[in-house]
Amino acid sequence: MIDRTKSLLTAVVLGLACAPALAETPLERGSYLVNGIIGCGDCHTPRGKPPGPFLSGGNKQMGGQAVTANITPDVETGIGGWTDEQIITALREGKRPDGSTIGPPMPVRDYRAMSDDDVKAVVAYLRTVPPVKNVVAKSQYKNPLPASYGPPVGHVPNPPADDQIAQGAYLAGPLGHCMECHTPMGPEGRADMENRLGAGGQDFRLPNGVVTSANLTPTGLSRYTDAQLKTIITTGKRPDGTEITGPMEVSLYAKLTPKDLDAIVAYLRSLPPKG
Repeated sequence: MIDRTKSLLTAVVLGLACAPALAETPLERGSYLVNGIIGCGDCHTPRGKPPGPFLSGGNKQMGGQAVTANITPDVETGIGGWTDEQIITALREGKRPDGSTIGPPMPVRDYRAMSDDDVKAVVAYLRTVPPVKNVVAKSQYKNPLPASYGPPVGHVPNPPADDQIAQGAYLAGPLGHCMECHTPMGPEGRADMENRLGAGGQDFRLPNGVVTSANLTPTGLSRYTDAQLKTIITTGKRPDGTEITGPMEVSLYAKLTPKDLDAIVAYLRSLPPKG
């Protein structure tokens, strides 16, 4: 009887030890994305010292043309009255419930490739943010906005879990939109993803001068080890001690999991070299 009891206890202990970790919930995933690599608060949280209420909008961008929206769950001034599907449509198609188009710098073209699971996770997290009543001005663009960013978005699967390069491309593209800043502009005034993906050279005018995005292909990164690249991404510090400048929010990338950081570096290493 004692031996049988010991055997049962051993089986239970081994079973617990071998059991897989609990799967990440949509809310946990949404928090990881919004507060990390997607960085919604970077644009939608009022700037200042201290900053204003989280995600309550009102920041002026693009020379004052664009004003960031209140994306808290406030019913009157935020997105509290929107359905989940309406929020998803706004994110991936750039359309508000009233049919109006959401303009730049909202990276709608990137978010069109956000997976169904991730966009639902983002919505799940936004529902938990404290609502803030904050009326913001409407954006006033000098040039007309497109009627649409493309056809309605259908099913978007997650990148294959066993494909590190695909995972990195997804993180650096639709989620982090690294390529949007680190790809030079083409003749149509948009990043030339087809011919110059990751080649850098895009200029950003900041209060302290003009900053040019770096080349993220092996041409520009071959002098760094993987460990050095990870340090640059998460701290903004190069091996020589100098710091990168510009709009790159390293504080957000510092929250990347080791697995995601490895995937991004692997993806950048896989890019065709571009001068």
